[in-house]
Amino acid sequence: MQIYLPIAEMSVNIFLILGMGSAVGVLSGLLGVGGGFLMTPLLIFIGIPPTVAVSTEANQILANSVSGVLAHWRRGNVDLRMGSILSIGGFLGSVVGVIIFQLLRQNGQIELVISLCYVFFLGIIGCFMGYESINSIVNNRSNNKNRIWGIKKPSRQKWIRNLPLKIRFRESKLYISAILPISIGFIVGILAAIMGVGGGFVMIPAMIYLLRMPTNVVVGTSLFNIIFVTANTTFLQATINQTVDIVLAVLLLIGGVIGAQIGARLITKIQNEYLRGFLAIIVLIVCAKLLA
Repeated sequence: MQIYLPIAEMSVNIFLILGMGSAVGVLSGLLGVGGGFLMTPLLIFIGIPPTVAVSTEANQILANSVSGVLAHWRRGNVDLRMGSILSIGGFLGSVVGVIIFQLLRQNGQIELVISLCYVFFLGIIGCFMGYESINSIVNNRSNNKNRIWGIKKPSRQKWIRNLPLKIRFRESKLYISAILPISIGFIVGILAAIMGVGGGFVMIPAMIYLLRMPTNVVVGTSLFNIIFVTANTTFLQATINQTVDIVLAVLLLIGGVIGAQIGARLITKIQNEYLRGFLAIIVLIVCAKLLA
């Protein structure tokens, strides 16, 4: 059954799109990832123009993030002040990212830049997740309570401690400069605009290792920031670049919701270490496909 995508200007199989959305949704439900870093390349592989794939995928990430934040909010795992500071940087970064997107599109270089960004980041993510999975399987994680991903947390660098404009973040139990979270949010905002991702794969490690936030508030706070960044990115892409395909967005959203429910039910039946290893393999395969 074919359906026409007005912005992409092509017809696609409706069940293929729903299936892709569901598959990525399952991974989202199992591992807590947004899935944008997988869905956007998959859309490109089936012929969706990269500019449309990047801009439209932000809608699905936005919806998933809202759902996730509500769940973490009920558990008290969202640092609103930190999320707001991150969002300031993310808002500015997404504006800059959309402008860069527009300039690259006008010069005919946007598809190349999108592909190169995905090859670079997917390669890093795949290798890192593969290492984490193998390390988790080999070692007893219960004996590594002071470690994350099998790596001992480094102490905060002196230059970070000496930055000005310090703010107290009560939920995160931190007293640090606002400059660092704004900078992290800015970088994530640019990535969201150019790659069509939420940026959690960059933000979460940065929040843990640079900001030294407690792990129980990291995910919820990251999702809170992603809501505002992806909402602003979607609005700007739709108004400035006209590259958001609402039909494609709705199909991906439906598939993602269905898949996330399935993933949530399977999460207790599969060991997390093997899931991460499986995802690492998928990510590296996608990376290799982009290189081919």
